[in-house]
Amino acid sequence: MKTPVFTGSSVAIVTPFKDGGIDYDKLSQLIDFQIKGGTAAITICGTTGESSTMSLEEHMEVVDFCVKHVAGRVKVIAGAGSNDTMAAVLLSQEAEKSGADAILSVTPYYNKTTQRGLIKHYTYIADRIGIPMIVYNVPSRTGLSCTAETYKELSKHPMINGVKEASGSFPLINATINSCGDDFHVWSGNDDETLPMMSIGAKGVISVVANILPEFMAELTKLCLEGDFKAARELHFKYLDIMGKLFIEVNPIPIKSAMNLMGMDVGEPRLPLCEMEPANLEKLKTSLQKLGLCK
Repeated sequence: MKTPVFTGSSVAIVTPFKDGGIDYDKLSQLIDFQIKGGTAAITICGTTGESSTMSLEEHMEVVDFCVKHVAGRVKVIAGAGSNDTMAAVLLSQEAEKSGADAILSVTPYYNKTTQRGLIKHYTYIADRIGIPMIVYNVPSRTGLSCTAETYKELSKHPMINGVKEASGSFPLINATINSCGDDFHVWSGNDDETLPMMSIGAKGVISVVANILPEFMAELTKLCLEGDFKAARELHFKYLDIMGKLFIEVNPIPIKSAMNLMGMDVGEPRLPLCEMEPANLEKLKTSLQKLGLCK
């Protein structure tokens, strides 16, 4: 049995940009806002953090800054995935040197691989680090999905703690939780699936909506962990619309737009991501207004 890296809500935090670089003053404010809001872990340099448009130097610097600023107040999970296994090892080892509590490692994209290749890829990385790994399965972006059999095999490695599951496949999630138990933990990778996933044993969520509503996601996951699914359902449906609107365009375009509408001034995403279509921006704004989050 393995202890989960965290339980509850981890924010997949955005990376604020300014004048072509990282706005570290703003990032420190965002981290403090999350910790104050009850977030259990900061996931830095993930998809929502736009790691794919960062240089290796930027990526490592941002992880190091986050660890230092968090200063042990909550867990730090560092994005460290790549479709190049050696690059993933480098990012993972550097995150460990910085003091990150765990790494998040996306399945290889573009070149992809087989299930045997996934096992070899993750085992190779895990053999070379001393902190836990969370696998990240998001086939809508990578064109590749793990199977429950692959998760079962990965669960045997002491450093592979579990998976951020964003496949949306409940047959896969059911089979994984049923076969792996507490040897391989599961976290939701989709905000609107957090409640149903936790009802069958997921340990929490790595969340996008927590960027603007950390208290909501912290409370939702707390209620689920306590088994109060009636109260959790009420919260789930209260915020279901905004969870959907944050994905009407490619993440993190909508969440950054929402944060800017709320006066959080996180800057624009880096190209090739760009500003929202006006009609979609208006839909997002209306959803925020209904919750009293912007004027």
